[in-house]
Amino acid sequence: MKKMMEVFKNASFTKLFIANVTSQMGSIIGLTAFMFYILDRFSQQPMYATITQLMFSLPTLAVFFLVGVIADRVDRQKVAYHCDLIASLLSLCLIGAIAIGWMPLIFFTLFIRSGVQKFFFPAEQGILQGILKKDEFTAAAGLNQFIASLFSLFGNALGIFAYWTLGIYGAIAIDVITFMISALLIRKMKLEEKVRLPNGNHSIKELNIRFIWKDFFMGFTYIWNNKLLLSLIYGFISFGVINGGFSVTQVFILKYKLAPNNYEQMSIYLGIVFGAGILIGSFVATHLAQNIKLFKLIIFAIFYIAIMTIIVSYATNIIAFMGLFFLLALGLPMINISIGGWMPAIVDPKMMGRVQGWITPLMMLSQSITLGIITLGYPAWFTIEGIYWSIGIVFILVGIFYSLVLPKLSREYDKEEIRAEEKVQPTPAS
Repeated sequence: MKKMMEVFKNASFTKLFIANVTSQMGSIIGLTAFMFYILDRFSQQPMYATITQLMFSLPTLAVFFLVGVIADRVDRQKVAYHCDLIASLLSLCLIGAIAIGWMPLIFFTLFIRSGVQKFFFPAEQGILQGILKKDEFTAAAGLNQFIASLFSLFGNALGIFAYWTLGIYGAIAIDVITFMISALLIRKMKLEEKVRLPNGNHSIKELNIRFIWKDFFMGFTYIWNNKLLLSLIYGFISFGVINGGFSVTQVFILKYKLAPNNYEQMSIYLGIVFGAGILIGSFVATHLAQNIKLFKLIIFAIFYIAIMTIIVSYATNIIAFMGLFFLLALGLPMINISIGGWMPAIVDPKMMGRVQGWITPLMMLSQSITLGIITLGYPAWFTIEGIYWSIGIVFILVGIFYSLVLPKLSREYDKEEIRAEEKVQPTPAS
């Protein structure tokens, strides 16, 4: 815990951390409130709730080739600032679209807002990598996971509470404010040029289609030649499956199986239970990541989550379901903190944007496919239990793959690091 708190001595990190928190808040509160607004208004058409989630994931497929190149070639501080600023303005547009009541316009506005937000994370990660030391990456990943757990704990509750007390317009107005706060914090950061522009200054005119595609595939070449990084990215595809599945199945299993008459209230309690599990798991995982090889923690966590996901499908009452989901949540931070602390250490700072530019669309592609399958197949072709089984099986396969390749690749990476350090050691005077 002390190690995690020490990074706040870095003023730039503190501003970026708070900006990241408020930006996430802007994403979660309005989207959660809107999903429950849709479930209330179209209670017999659960596909609308799934489409809402698709409007969050599908935009990645429209901008995937741009986000990494922009984060590496354009001023990262300006990219992050304008993402939040534009997202704030689009949230105002969303209020107007909901007032009009035309669903295609509402979903289109959600789609555009989400597309703009996709540029934030690669730029933010590039800045983070530039302002922290290598031994601080795991601590920063632990802090980010801690915040993610708080959002899991209170995110749904905040969204539902905002919806109940302020209505859908008031809930989205909170998005407007939080995005604006994040934008202002990022604008006030004082960053060195090598952090903002690790590849030098490029004007927008230079970033033509040929340049963008060439740079985008340069990121692919970099990933392909880094076997450890490539292996980790294979796993991100499966993480998209679990994100897509869990984004809707928690609400569906409450509304259509366990708590049809009070699913909204139960969603708040489930969010608290799930978030508490992630919160506790974050402290445990941060401690373990300091004392255990990261690849071992990743492999253990994947098998643990796979087994717990399958077991959750057998819950027959709300108490059992929440208890099992709490246990499942304990394992999620182990993956997030391990990979979050490992990735910045193995990726060249000049390539971070382009690497993230490949990771995010792969995750979102698998997430979108999962949501698409659920939209078309539930409840006609398969049950909620079948969704949980499918997620569990995918994770078992990933766990087997990681067990076979990560130990060897991790040892090879450690040897390369030792050789690199030996090369930079000063030669003793004779």
